[in-house]
Amino acid sequence: MAFPERNIPSGYGSRAYSAEIDQGLRSYMLSVYNYMAIGLAVTGGVAALAANASVASWDPITLTSFGAALYTSPLQWLVMLAPIGLVLVFSFGIQKLSMPMAQGLFWAFAALMGLSLSSIFLVYTQQSITQVFFISAATFAALSLYGYTTKRNLSAMGSFLIMGLFGLIIASLVNIFMQSSAMEFAISVLGVGIFAGLTAYDTQTIKEMYYEGDDRTTAGRKAIMGALNLYMDFINLFIMLLRLIGDRR
Repeated sequence: MAFPERNIPSGYGSRAYSAEIDQGLRSYMLSVYNYMAIGLAVTGGVAALAANASVASWDPITLTSFGAALYTSPLQWLVMLAPIGLVLVFSFGIQKLSMPMAQGLFWAFAALMGLSLSSIFLVYTQQSITQVFFISAATFAALSLYGYTTKRNLSAMGSFLIMGLFGLIIASLVNIFMQSSAMEFAISVLGVGIFAGLTAYDTQTIKEMYYEGDDRTTAGRKAIMGALNLYMDFINLFIMLLRLIGDRR
């Protein structure tokens, strides 16, 4: 017995499928931004707590025993290098990590970054740190929105920016020994441009990583890696702007 055909409006199925993909993409990107935002909150909280625990007196600045260990002993190198080690773990081993492990390492990374960045409270005024943070947040939001909405392919720009990033790293290492204020200024100016561009590029790349057929674990790993990339873009943009316009104590 033949069943009568159902009259489905042309394009109805494709529109429904497209809407489902759009909803999945929005949920995925929201997860990326949530991880990033919570990571920044962890970093900021740890940095403020560590700075307060490190200083016995702010005028003049007198360090506690904890502060002396954190900023003047070999421990400072461990605190500085530990986040880099975790980034390498994410870069080369994310596919082998369970979601709880990946999440735990991401929060640990954010906390270690807080310890590493706590020294900015000893160098810059709290008011200028707050002002530069909001300037960085507004700049980041605008650039990330552009990267999400633009139809332009940013891959060519991304390749150029990544080469510039390597040059920036080399110049920063050289300036550790040269201690040139002019070179530090140039690095900061170039750094703002590079990380501003990388914010838009990384946002587009993260968006293109979305695939509606991913299982929950795979999608979660992608969200954490995306959050890590955007987190580092924001932190570096913030640091470069702080060097340029932050008020020193």
